[in-house]
Amino acid sequence: MSGRARERLVIAPRLRRRTILAAVRSAQTRLALSIFRCDDLAVLDALAAAVRRGVHVQVLMTARARAAGPQLNTLHTWLSGRGIEVRRYGGGTKYHAKFLVADERLAVVTTLNYTARCLTRTCDFTLVSRDAAVVSGLTELFAADWALRPATFTPAQRDRLIVGPDHGPRERVAALVDEARARLRIFDAKLSDPQIVARLGDRRRAGVAIETASRRDVRPLRRHGKLLVVDDAAAVIGSLSLSARSLDERRELAVVIREPRLVAELNAFWQTHAVRGARTAVAGVPAGPLELAS
Repeated sequence: MSGRARERLVIAPRLRRRTILAAVRSAQTRLALSIFRCDDLAVLDALAAAVRRGVHVQVLMTARARAAGPQLNTLHTWLSGRGIEVRRYGGGTKYHAKFLVADERLAVVTTLNYTARCLTRTCDFTLVSRDAAVVSGLTELFAADWALRPATFTPAQRDRLIVGPDHGPRERVAALVDEARARLRIFDAKLSDPQIVARLGDRRRAGVAIETASRRDVRPLRRHGKLLVVDDAAAVIGSLSLSARSLDERRELAVVIREPRLVAELNAFWQTHAVRGARTAVAGVPAGPLELAS
């Protein structure tokens, strides 16, 4: 990733585990990870190996997850027992952000969990970045959440990162939706926030095509990742769902991509996979509430 290619996307399941392991193994002094769920043995072994070679590994975990309390406790105990510094997020919200930073020089932002299922059987999106704004912004976010203090971002960091719930994620998404002139493509099983739905309806009535994809459109993979593509100009991937709960109640993270090469790659993914059954009827409804894919 030298020169212009300072960022790359990983979509194919066969490349996901390899990508995460390479990032973990690249760390020489410090590795910071935000984890929601993790049960993949190869990833866990790589974290333990990083400690053995002298890397300071910090893991920030959610304090709670639906029907996963015992698993979280087991994970916490396993990580701590291998010399990994673990902290359960105490900010009063569910911690759902999914990213890692190696040596404050490489960042990985993803929609997937570090689970065997997400690494092999779901439709998910990952950005590997050496962009200074992304890496430094995530370093600041991790440090702030670790210390339970407000995160402070520079303009460049704010341009790249969408952080919820305390950094205006709904307004950021709405502004991106308003940028669309021809087409919006949305891959989000939880698209339901009334304000975002209303904004999409406004764009539809202005002539913008709204395309969404259902779970059957990506079979045999299971729908999991979140994706928003605005024309050929911008894209958003991350943990953030377009639901009121995700926007208002959880620590979420998404990254804004404006590199034409990467946006084109996501549009190509949509055209060759999701578009097989993509719901274009949303754009053709002349009036009434916005219709959403199942």
